[in-house]
Amino acid sequence: MESGRRPKRVANLIKEALGPILVREFQGGGSGLITVTRVEMTADLQTARVYLSFFGGVPEQEVFELIEQRTGYLRKCIASEVKLKYNPHLIFVRDPAPEYERRLDRLMEHLKDEDK
Repeated sequence: MESGRRPKRVANLIKEALGPILVREFQGGGSGLITVTRVEMTADLQTARVYLSFFGGVPEQEVFELIEQRTGYLRKCIASEVKLKYNPHLIFVRDPAPEYERRLDRLMEHLKDEDK
């Protein structure tokens, strides 16, 4: 999705701006954690694909749907913090990496147990 330095720099700015907003607006009473794991920008800087991970007691599906419903609000928040010619369209995606890592860990543990 990205090509060149500018999309990577803008993606990093959006990630830094969006992280605290998500924690403040969508992370409930101290249980669980919402993390922006990475942001990928299109070369024209019009679209940002935001990868999210949910840990702990966060009701993942419920919070994810709420974030998607409030995309317009989140775009406004980003626009006030990151000065760009165009305010990018945000696409939120669950990051599959944490689940993939957990499965690999379980497989490794299973293999260790079989060796014993």
